[in-house]
Amino acid sequence: MKEKLLRVGTTYIPVTNVELSSNWYVNKLGAELNFKDEDKAIINFANQSFFLVKSQDNQTLNFFDFHGEERFSITFEVNGLHALESIHSEFIEKEILVGEIENRGHAGKNFVFYDLDGNKFDVWSELSPIFKEKYLI
Repeated sequence: MKEKLLRVGTTYIPVTNVELSSNWYVNKLGAELNFKDEDKAIINFANQSFFLVKSQDNQTLNFFDFHGEERFSITFEVNGLHALESIHSEFIEKEILVGEIENRGHAGKNFVFYDLDGNKFDVWSELSPIFKEKYLI
């Protein structure tokens, strides 16, 4: 059976201040701003569209697993350990809240970072083979 769902088109991220958050994503992560009003902003980066949606206080994408550990819901990929170390250093220079680079017992290494509202994201050093093939990386 051929795949029917072809890709994730948009991810919705809760934010408390659309103006501040959209500026943060543009200035800190290099996102491209496509649209903004009082309730939402549409940005593109990492080959995807993200909607920053005005939400109530203390809402994030994060969740807690059955061990009580806070988890992220999105992992971004970079092409190799050098790229991971480089972006980690860049994020620190840009004063983005980041965790340490860590070995989680699987291929590659990771680190986490947070946006202004505490949305937790992961970065992994292993770029998908399908993505590499498609974009000739």
